[in-house]
Amino acid sequence: MVKINKHHIFIIFVILVLAGVMGTAVAYTGTGFSHDKSVSDYSSLSLQDILSKYSDTDCKKEVSGICTKVSDGDTITVEGVGKVRLVGVNTPEKGVAGADTSKYLVEKLCLNREVSLDIDNSKHTDKYGRTLAVVIVDGKNLNEILLKEGLAEIMYIPPSEFYPFNWAGDNTHVSSGTSTSSDTSSDSSSASGTYIGNSNSHKFHVPTCKSVGKMSEKNKVTFTSRNEAINQGYQPCKNCNP
Repeated sequence: MVKINKHHIFIIFVILVLAGVMGTAVAYTGTGFSHDKSVSDYSSLSLQDILSKYSDTDCKKEVSGICTKVSDGDTITVEGVGKVRLVGVNTPEKGVAGADTSKYLVEKLCLNREVSLDIDNSKHTDKYGRTLAVVIVDGKNLNEILLKEGLAEIMYIPPSEFYPFNWAGDNTHVSSGTSTSSDTSSDSSSASGTYIGNSNSHKFHVPTCKSVGKMSEKNKVTFTSRNEAINQGYQPCKNCNP
């Protein structure tokens, strides 16, 4: 009979713990989103080859810093800010098909370069303490680029200043856990109790919409309900979908 001593018990314990950790790591796939784009699709392209396909964003550059690390396709570290989670988008988790390509493109556009952030005014950080933001590279919206390149899926979780459906391409995937536009309109309106109209454009917005921040004070009109705005001939903003 084999004698089992404390040393044997300790070894068995370590093996079981390691097996559990490795099993969890292999099993975790996030939302399960994947894509078939290859690193070779981008390795021969220059920075400008990629960026030139996209128009300049109207997102506001609120803070800038050097990107010192790319954790994956939707999380970077910015000097002076810390970890930044690209708002409204989700890329494949490590070990899932496409993860390396999504990360590669973000490294190509951001790593060791200055980037700017438009921080989500409705929700500044996620549950892990990462800053939620649109990442701006040479005037282009990186979140939008990832979606239109098929390297990310939409993951829209209100409240949010940004509506990523407006950045989507024809074949952009939508996460099964994402919310619809009706979710954010009810959240935003109930939280503020008002809508802001622009007497010049005759569009109305939720108060947190970035268009409100750019609006001249003399053009602002306040409505107490969505119906009031529509009855007075105002059209809903296509960005914040009030």
